[in-house]
Amino acid sequence: MTIEAVVRDALDTLFRDHWPAGRREFLSAQFDAGLAWVHLPEGSGGLGLPRAQQSGIFARIDAEGAPNGRARNPLAYAMGAPTIAAWGTAAQIERYLRPIFLGDEHWCQLFSEPGAGSDLAAVATRAVRDGDEWIVNGQKVWSSMAHVSEIGMLVARTDPDVPKHRGLTYFALDLSLPGVEVRPLRQMTGDAEFTEVYLTDVRIPDSCRIGDVGAGWKVCVSTLMNERVMFGSGGSGPVDLALELARDSAELRRDPELRARLIRLWIRARVLRLTNARATTDTAGPQGSIGKIGYAEINKAGYELCMDLLGGESLLYDDYTTRVPEGWGQGIDGGDVRRRFLRSRANSIEGGTTEIMRTILAERILGLPPEPRADKDRPWSEVPRG
Repeated sequence: MTIEAVVRDALDTLFRDHWPAGRREFLSAQFDAGLAWVHLPEGSGGLGLPRAQQSGIFARIDAEGAPNGRARNPLAYAMGAPTIAAWGTAAQIERYLRPIFLGDEHWCQLFSEPGAGSDLAAVATRAVRDGDEWIVNGQKVWSSMAHVSEIGMLVARTDPDVPKHRGLTYFALDLSLPGVEVRPLRQMTGDAEFTEVYLTDVRIPDSCRIGDVGAGWKVCVSTLMNERVMFGSGGSGPVDLALELARDSAELRRDPELRARLIRLWIRARVLRLTNARATTDTAGPQGSIGKIGYAEINKAGYELCMDLLGGESLLYDDYTTRVPEGWGQGIDGGDVRRRFLRSRANSIEGGTTEIMRTILAERILGLPPEPRADKDRPWSEVPRG
């Protein structure tokens, strides 16, 4: 039986036996059928099949109008779960994967800090071991939706006396623990989906450590690689919206350059979709930076075109009042086209800047000489910081 036939039969059985049903029952059955993350091993929500099959699974589920396990928990689904599957213990895999897919636990990312953004390995948040616990102190920033999340993917410094990449450890942090404070950050859209998180003497059980002590950078890279795949697999929202606006746009009828931009945008989106399909592998790698760059560029160019198609109406933004989303899927890349345009300006920064993505491709795909790094072999405690 072919791989496609195996997946098709599993989907047919899922829908025959569990649909229509409640959201939780359906998602639990999907997990047990190995159709949550089809590339993961059996028993972990997968079937050990190629990762490329997952897009077809979700296409069938969406077409049937059934619940989608990634829609309401995107960071946990696309980033947290693959990291746990790659680096977690058997107990951690059993503990975290099903609640992620069922939407019982939403995850956020606690990586960036005021002094460690593009240079993520420079994080200063400290974790000091105290028996079977770690005491954590520090500040994280630009953490999407931390205020409505239960678990944080936390990277902290556990050894300041070795070079920065070797002194980090990765944790799954329970955000309800004493000492965790989440504050909203207002963006230029008026939304406050980003947050800053303060950690004051937070005690994390060692059982929540993901990977070995001091191996946090390797675990962190797994999360980042999967994050870039997540961005790169984004939909064709700005292109579809531009095509819709073009039907009734007086500006388009007056300006042939707008028509040319629309055609070029559609071609770029199509090429990116085919490139991503070619680059898809069972393990996220540096090639995901291609999709991340393309996603950012097409989003920004697409929503710029949408604004030009609106003409003078593009200036009529509704309201800059601070809005704190009450749940996942509210306020992120959604709403009015003017809000989407403003939000898209962050796409070339979040998840790794476009400049960083190009450096990764240059060094790890093309094999070009790396950028000079004066602090590469210097203990973190000796590196000057602002």
